[in-house]
Amino acid sequence: MRILVCGGAGFIGSNFVRQRLVELGDEVVVLDKLTYAGREESLRDVGGLGGYSFVHGAIEDPQVVAGVLEGCDAIVNFAAETHVDRSIAEPDAFVRTHAIGTYVLLEAARRLDVRYVQVSTDEVYGSIEEGSFTETSPLAPSSPYSATKAGADLLVASYRHTFGTETLICRGSNNYGPYQYPEKLIPLMVLNALHGDPLPVYGDGMQVRNWIFVEDFARGIGFVLDNGVPGEVYNVGGPDECPNLEVVQRIVALTGGGEELIEYVNDRPGHDRRYSLSSDKVRALGWEPRVRFAEGLERTVAWYRDNAWWWEPIRSGDYRAYYERQYGRALG
Repeated sequence: MRILVCGGAGFIGSNFVRQRLVELGDEVVVLDKLTYAGREESLRDVGGLGGYSFVHGAIEDPQVVAGVLEGCDAIVNFAAETHVDRSIAEPDAFVRTHAIGTYVLLEAARRLDVRYVQVSTDEVYGSIEEGSFTETSPLAPSSPYSATKAGADLLVASYRHTFGTETLICRGSNNYGPYQYPEKLIPLMVLNALHGDPLPVYGDGMQVRNWIFVEDFARGIGFVLDNGVPGEVYNVGGPDECPNLEVVQRIVALTGGGEELIEYVNDRPGHDRRYSLSSDKVRALGWEPRVRFAEGLERTVAWYRDNAWWWEPIRSGDYRAYYERQYGRALG
């Protein structure tokens, strides 16, 4: 299979590219506009492999998309603005990428009659006090990030219903693992702990998330691409739920720090309390998560400890200014 992977230099996309190239021998064309969170360094180990090519460009550019899609059998769209905090501060970028970008890709998929997989998020369902969301749960997004992702999902579904385009949607729970930009909870806390910086915890820290190791989610997307029924949505949830505060406490223990590093800060506006996904539908395709949270977190901490070459340029660059704006203090 020859796959166009949009946003393939990002966190989840790069892990998916690595699986399809190395484990399955697919040809992969990566299209990425290399925003702050998209980095070619995340694909350094596959750059010399046969069947891999990279194009610097945006999914909202129809000419670029038309050029890179020629000869491809499928599109998998990871390209997204993903951080809720940034969507509150700068929602325009989220509208542009999720609405216009998805539209451009769908038009190209319709014209060339190729399979299209939209990578989405559990956040489109909103918060749930108990139980788990299924694929038939109503959409109730609560941030500019999740609202624009939900809008993109609806657009994808409409192309199947209206034009017969071979579309699928894959919604994941909270991903963690190697190559994740340190604005997100786990890499932020790991790197702060390794440097002895305070660990900023929103509110009381009891927001519960369903955690999935990124390699498991990448495999789940692959199962949907290869075996999913066009027009269907598939939830890919992790095997474990954990409150954010407990996640931070585990990271403190794994990095050898002390809990005096934990610093409670004002909660995020509209912060969802709990996410949980049922994965019965994708499990029926043959997918199962392989990595439990305790093992995955230990592997993730070890990766960041051993791969300063990847994160040092981030932590010494524009990220420092973002962090100070967001948390009101400078990194050490």
